[in-house]
Amino acid sequence: MVAVKQLRIVFFGTPDFAVASLKAMVEEGLQVVAVVTAPDKPSGRGLQLQSSAVKLYAQSVNIPVLQPLKLKDEAFLHELKALQADIQVVVAFRMLPQLVWDMPPMGTINVHASLLPQYRGAAPINWAIINGETETGVTTFKLQHQIDTGNILLQQKVPIEPNDNAGLLHDKLMYAGAALLIKTLHALANNSLQEIPQNNIPESLLKHAPKLFKEHMLINWSLSAQAIHHLIRGLSPYPAAYTQLAGKTLKVFAARVEPMTTHQDCGHVASDGKTYLRFAAADAWLYLTDVQLEGKKRMDIEAFLRGYRLA
Repeated sequence: MVAVKQLRIVFFGTPDFAVASLKAMVEEGLQVVAVVTAPDKPSGRGLQLQSSAVKLYAQSVNIPVLQPLKLKDEAFLHELKALQADIQVVVAFRMLPQLVWDMPPMGTINVHASLLPQYRGAAPINWAIINGETETGVTTFKLQHQIDTGNILLQQKVPIEPNDNAGLLHDKLMYAGAALLIKTLHALANNSLQEIPQNNIPESLLKHAPKLFKEHMLINWSLSAQAIHHLIRGLSPYPAAYTQLAGKTLKVFAARVEPMTTHQDCGHVASDGKTYLRFAAADAWLYLTDVQLEGKKRMDIEAFLRGYRLA
């Protein structure tokens, strides 16, 4: 047993999702001795170097920042070892080699945005909504060889509301994950956690969360309206589901399902030119309410129709 505030912690993370966990540790008064994050990348029209969200926050609270190009680089490994961390925390970072995650005596723990072992992979928030789940959550677990397969430490369930999209659920899980991380670190320091192996569910029952590619984002209008609605929510606001309209890509950020009184071919488009643009799915209409046409700004459907004439 050791006082949690005596633990020397190295934090690995890059995007906004990770900042909440880092900030929670700082506000808890924990000893974060360094942050490891992605190298600065050129971005925007001027291709100016942009720092990660984690780096910007770490600098604001005077935490040293490491930005290795390669995690097996000898200089980085030497620097990491010199920090003498008791434990490492990973939130939304790339895969670590064993010589990194196995370095501290208490190991390395990860915060994952699903109820493991379900939705292992790069996009658990998106896939939970796409698959029509009504509940997800966050998990803290110990890193081991295969991605997202280590022993579970703690979990917290989070409901998925009917109108949640990936952006809203991201923020819910971000804060739930930060709170669960603090709880986990206290329990590890008190030696009061029972690790739970992830080998109790057959592979055939597992749902996965692979990286999203463009083929996942294309709307298939022959599916049920509800399945398409889940897809739109699960990809909004980023990377966004899309379809084709008069030969141009139309991103769809929000839609609603309405009954179809007479059958229409899947993908049939109809509009009054003022208030609605709808596509026929297999069993109902999808009324698009928030869209972005290729080369244009994102806008609500009435604003879109004021500047677009459907052939």
